[in-house]
Amino acid sequence: MSEDKISQNLRQIRAEAGLSLARAAEATGVSKAMLGQIERGESSPTIATLWKIAKGFHLPLTALIEDASRPKVLGESVFRTVQFPGSIAVKIVFPFDPSLGAETFHVRLKPDQCHQSQAHDAGVTEEVFVLEGPLDVLSDGAWKRLEVGEGLRFAADQPHGYRAGTGGAAFLNMHHYRRPEAGS
Repeated sequence: MSEDKISQNLRQIRAEAGLSLARAAEATGVSKAMLGQIERGESSPTIATLWKIAKGFHLPLTALIEDASRPKVLGESVFRTVQFPGSIAVKIVFPFDPSLGAETFHVRLKPDQCHQSQAHDAGVTEEVFVLEGPLDVLSDGAWKRLEVGEGLRFAADQPHGYRAGTGGAAFLNMHHYRRPEAGS
C-alpha cells in the first residue's frame, strides 16, 4: 500500500461524500491543511490520523489503505504489509466485508513497542488473537496479558492499546463494525 493509494482513496471518499476539505476537516478532526497534504501525496499519514479520518467518514480502516483496484481472490494474499512511520506494521488479511461488517489485520509490534489507539467509531468491537507474544492489551482502562493462542474481545469505541514484550509480538486484529438496523 502506497501513499498514492491512500491519497486516491481519500480523494474518492471525500468526493463521493460531496464534502469540501473544510467540511471533511470538521467531520474528521483532521486539519484542512493535513487532509489536503494527504490527498496531494505530500504527507504520509500516521495510523492514528487514518483512524480519525475513517471514524469521521464512518468507514472501516481498509477503505483508506486498501488497493481497491486489486482483484480479491479468496484464499490468495494480495495485500502487502504497511509500515506506518514510527508506528505499527499492518497487513490486511481480509478487507472490509459489508455483509459481515468486519475486516481482519495481521499486526506486528517490534520488541518493547507500545501502540495506543484512540476510540474508533461508536459500536466498533475488536478481537485480538496472539500469534507471537506475549502481548499486553489495554482495554477498559487496564492492561491484560495474553499469551500465544489466547484472544480477547473488547469495545474499541474507547481508547485501547497493544504492548509487546522484549521479543516483539504478532497478532490477528479483527474489527467488527455495527451494521445499521433493518429499515434504518
